[in-house]
Amino acid sequence: MQIYKSAVIGCSRMGAFIDNEVIGAPGHVPPYAHTAVFTQCTRTDLVACSDIRPEVMEEVGIQFNIPKQNQYTDYKTLIDNEQPDIISVATQPEHRAEIIIYAASHGVKAIYAEKALCASMEEAKKIVEVCEQNRVFLNLGTQRRWHPGFVKMRQVIESGNIGNLKRVVFSGGGLFNTASHYYDNLLYLNGDIPAKWVQMTLVEGDWKIEGNRLTEDPVCHGVIQFENDVTAYAVLSPHEMEWEASCERGTLTVWPGFKFKLRQEGPSGYQKSPTIVSGRFPRYQNYSPNLRLVEDLVNSLDTGNEPKGGVRSAFASTELIFASIQSHINGGARVELPLKDNNIYLHRERKPRHPQFKPN
Repeated sequence: MQIYKSAVIGCSRMGAFIDNEVIGAPGHVPPYAHTAVFTQCTRTDLVACSDIRPEVMEEVGIQFNIPKQNQYTDYKTLIDNEQPDIISVATQPEHRAEIIIYAASHGVKAIYAEKALCASMEEAKKIVEVCEQNRVFLNLGTQRRWHPGFVKMRQVIESGNIGNLKRVVFSGGGLFNTASHYYDNLLYLNGDIPAKWVQMTLVEGDWKIEGNRLTEDPVCHGVIQFENDVTAYAVLSPHEMEWEASCERGTLTVWPGFKFKLRQEGPSGYQKSPTIVSGRFPRYQNYSPNLRLVEDLVNSLDTGNEPKGGVRSAFASTELIFASIQSHINGGARVELPLKDNNIYLHRERKPRHPQFKPN
């Protein structure tokens, strides 16, 4: 059984140390950080890392047994010297595309890209092109696609037992940091059916947009319509990760802490209207969705089959992000998809966040 050489580029929070922050958080199952996932996956060998801060890499080396000579401040040198089979790109989105494109053009065969995919639609198109030209498998770090609860949720929808999916309501969030998760999960729950149009407003969006440059990550709320007539509503909520998927004969809800619930039609009641009763959400064994994401890439390397995510689904969720921004710029008007002539890009003036090396 082949063991695949892996490397992490971008060794900050998600790259190496996020597990120190989420220990004990409801619903979170480690490993979570990219380095920890590659270490615990039985089919990958973490051989190298790259970051622009040597002091951060030094701590990564200590915690994940990466020797000094395999710690690189230049990601290109890492790829050229180590020739990894799989890399993760856990930088900020402004720097992600150039790394993905270089890796896919220089022998890397699978990429775990942190979300959001990149900083512009032009970059997203180039990523799709180079990955498909070089037969490189890519999964975006929108790990709810591999979360066992959401996997069961999609299975309930696809079973047809509570009828066809009609609408989804979910809590909005920062487009690149949070809604990138939610947009991909929305696509996943709806069977990856393409969206038809987007109509969004960005909270305090006007002062975060300078010409075609987005200077911060804005929060969104509005509507997405899909080709199968499913309608999704992004709403402002004080709670992260609230979901309600309404089907013809039942509703699936998710509350913070990954608490899943099923309600469905019961016996007819007053005036023969159906009653709504609590159903039994399917049991599932909890596991690390991030680990399953990497195992999915390993399976693609083994078999040549496309992963459960893939570069096209990463592109689709990215397109929803930039369509949301375009809709706000157009005064909240409806934006038809596929998106055309979009030259918006994200560029924030910010320093790298210093990671939390140890648990609280």
